[in-house]
Amino acid sequence: MAGLNVSLSFFFATFALCEGARRASKALLPVGAYEGFAREVMRMLVELGPWAGGFGPDLLLTLLFLLFLAHGATLDGALANPTVSLQEFLMAEASLPGTLLKLAAQGLGMQAACTLTHLCWAWELSDLHLLQSLMAQSCSSALRTSVPHGALVEAACAFCFHLILLHLRHSPPAYRVPAVALLVTVTAYTAGPFTSAFFNPALATSVTFGCSGHTLLEYAQVYWLGPLTGMVLAVLLHQGRLPRLFQRNLFYSQKNKYRAPRGKPALASGDTQTPAKGPSGREPGRSSVEGPHSS
Repeated sequence: MAGLNVSLSFFFATFALCEGARRASKALLPVGAYEGFAREVMRMLVELGPWAGGFGPDLLLTLLFLLFLAHGATLDGALANPTVSLQEFLMAEASLPGTLLKLAAQGLGMQAACTLTHLCWAWELSDLHLLQSLMAQSCSSALRTSVPHGALVEAACAFCFHLILLHLRHSPPAYRVPAVALLVTVTAYTAGPFTSAFFNPALATSVTFGCSGHTLLEYAQVYWLGPLTGMVLAVLLHQGRLPRLFQRNLFYSQKNKYRAPRGKPALASGDTQTPAKGPSGREPGRSSVEGPHSS
């Protein structure tokens, strides 16, 4: 119980530290530097919390749900996922320099999170942290299936995640945040036994790329190529195209909602109108041939 309390204290202390640093950055830094860099670094620090604590599966899933609820409520739109940043770029919602800055911030934030985690383990505040410190030197891979199957699992997780993000991106936060948190938790429970269900290249790189069992290329196929493929497929299914690359819809035919009114056909230059024949232009009761005294 003491080890659990120490781990929970580490998790909530990290979250509070990042929230304080985020607020200070927002107050002191220019808007562009904060939105593109600082808040991504802060969220990546928090993102590693549940995996770094060494919790059991049940508690890990509970903390994961609470973590995403807290993210949506406090961390001011930070993404903490390279595939989400690339999704914004493909949707033509972010510029290339802004996207590159976010990716750099996410990588830097994850490295800072790893350093903070190993420092906490080195303090050996609990038996669990001592065990984690010893295991870090020879960690086991989070990929517990074949490489093709792992890549398919990560792609499927990322596909569901990004499709829900796209569908709910204009919804009120009161609906969007719990829905995303629940989706991530269910996905982690379902796919966790195979790949740990990261569908986040930065997080997977930090947690498992240094572990034995697979080569760097195999890890990249599963944890980089898989999520990127799932994200691209989600954008294609939702939009019918990649707005950054294609203007024409590739999948869905777009019919005009409003039909243009039909106008009268224009006359050719050589056509002439002939006046209508008949007594329609005369007054009723008058003779067709007028007398000499008519005026």
